[in-house]
Amino acid sequence: MATPEQWESVLQYISDSIDFASPQPEHSVAETTGVSLHPHQPQSQVLTPPVCSTTPTSALSPCSPYPLSPPQSSHSSTPSDTQDVPDDHVAGNTIVSVSTTFHPGANLLPIPPDLIFLSSDGVFFYAHTTQVLAASSNQFNSLVPPKPHATKGKVRDELGPVIPIPDTANVLNVVLHVVYDLSCAHYHPGIDTLIAAVDAMATYGLPPKQHIVPSSSLFSLILNQAPVQPILVYSLAAAHDLYDLAVPVSSHLLSFALYSLTDDLATRIGPVYMKRLFFLHLGRLDALKRLLLPPPHPHPPTAMCDFTEQKKLTRAWALASAYLAWDARPDLSTSAMESALCPLADHLSCDICKRSLADRVKQLIVQWSVVKRSI
Repeated sequence: MATPEQWESVLQYISDSIDFASPQPEHSVAETTGVSLHPHQPQSQVLTPPVCSTTPTSALSPCSPYPLSPPQSSHSSTPSDTQDVPDDHVAGNTIVSVSTTFHPGANLLPIPPDLIFLSSDGVFFYAHTTQVLAASSNQFNSLVPPKPHATKGKVRDELGPVIPIPDTANVLNVVLHVVYDLSCAHYHPGIDTLIAAVDAMATYGLPPKQHIVPSSSLFSLILNQAPVQPILVYSLAAAHDLYDLAVPVSSHLLSFALYSLTDDLATRIGPVYMKRLFFLHLGRLDALKRLLLPPPHPHPPTAMCDFTEQKKLTRAWALASAYLAWDARPDLSTSAMESALCPLADHLSCDICKRSLADRVKQLIVQWSVVKRSI
């Protein structure tokens, strides 16, 4: 009979790590353009929407019906770097950064925009008061007042007030795409941007639970990047009770060390989703130990292999399963099981015992593969 030291060299297994492809870099959500300091001066530069997902910035076109009137504020500035100046810049105009989707010539609605958001990094977003108020339950965190009724015979000649937003252009871009029910996938927002945008949605009265559903593009964007930082995405889903998102994301947390959870993450996840995550890990470990316990079925004694000989296989199985159970992890792969258990056949001389072992390993693999992998 082989010694424990010999079995140890046979029963070692390695869990292969999974390398995920690096996410694509975020595309710019704005471009610089020149605007006249005089509202009534004809404009030679206006923006048009992106043509396709491969062109994140828009082209300049002189044919938009909505001139880019500069907001009456001190936010417009001239860049110090001449590289930021457009090629067709007109001398005397002010250079500003304007969203490539939310600009005066975007034609997102039949009516022209009457509201301007200014991100914390100086990008202008042109929107519609009616659209924003219809989507938001708290007037965009009380930043957008109700639209006043137009006086009969009076036509507004301004695009509207400039509202500073404490979020960056990348975050505000995602939020406004939700407001207009548009997909922002062509910008390839990073996972940090998406998480910040979802948190901002709650602040601006856009309930994430209502907008982030399996059929939405934002749901797919977040889920596709979940393998990059699964614990952050899971905490995001937990914080906003996005159960449909938390379920598939939790399958990426089988290899996560629960002891490494920080206090901030634990607070953000909350008790309900924390319990579900712990029960997922503990449940799979308990299931693994139960599945490993039964040894291969014995066969009727033969001249070459009686019950005494078959006990060798039982003891070997117990030893191998003990090694697996002792170092078990919720993400234990089926290939690791096969690597640990199949070599037991090399120490058997009975062909029937070998077949019994092979059948038992196959049964174990099937049983482990159907154990629940998500909350």
